[in-house]
Amino acid sequence: MQPKKTLLSWSGGKDSAWALHTLRQNPEYTVAALLTTVNEHFGRVAIHGFREELLDLQATSVGLPIWKIPLPYPCSNEAYESRMAAVCARAVNEGFEAVAFGDLFLEDIRAYRIERLAGTGLEPVFPVWGIPTDQLARAMVAAGLRARITCLDPRKLPSSFCGRVFDADFLADLPPSVDPCGERGEFHSFAYAGPMFSQSIRVEHTHNVEREGFVYGDLVPTDTAVSQ
Repeated sequence: MQPKKTLLSWSGGKDSAWALHTLRQNPEYTVAALLTTVNEHFGRVAIHGFREELLDLQATSVGLPIWKIPLPYPCSNEAYESRMAAVCARAVNEGFEAVAFGDLFLEDIRAYRIERLAGTGLEPVFPVWGIPTDQLARAMVAAGLRARITCLDPRKLPSSFCGRVFDADFLADLPPSVDPCGERGEFHSFAYAGPMFSQSIRVEHTHNVEREGFVYGDLVPTDTAVSQ
């Protein structure tokens, strides 16, 4: 049986990177493109807040084309769903059979994705769903996945964590109330090294800014990608 041609929802963070790594080990699926929403006002990846040029470096390193969905700012739910519906139609026209997501345990988000894909002809796939997040975080770090924290909720995590590397020290320093993978929105990240990349991406954390109640860490590429 031919593997299902799959579009991967790519936030650029550690969870979507790990989802790609997991899917590439599963003969049932072949990831043929990445899908990312970009805030067209700021030129940054939606929610995670890192620069679009870093997204392009990720796509090059994982060796996949990237479908960018430009979102207005602010973006209504209607505008978001309209753009996503157009992408689903494009995917079906191009022979895709599935859309994969890096969700971990939030049932409402999973249910929403399943509902929105119903009737499109695209199967929703959740390759890392249900793995205990403490176990998952340790597995990521042990496998060499590295990421920088690009956004956090200062009500849940001190601002000093923004810009830090997602590694064993980071996990050890997290407050007990914070999910090790930040699945409840405590933090978001930019993945720059790991088994899913052909080359690591050198980035530097320059400064933090606070906007709309969240802290964002700005990352800039320090030079061209280097072989791992």
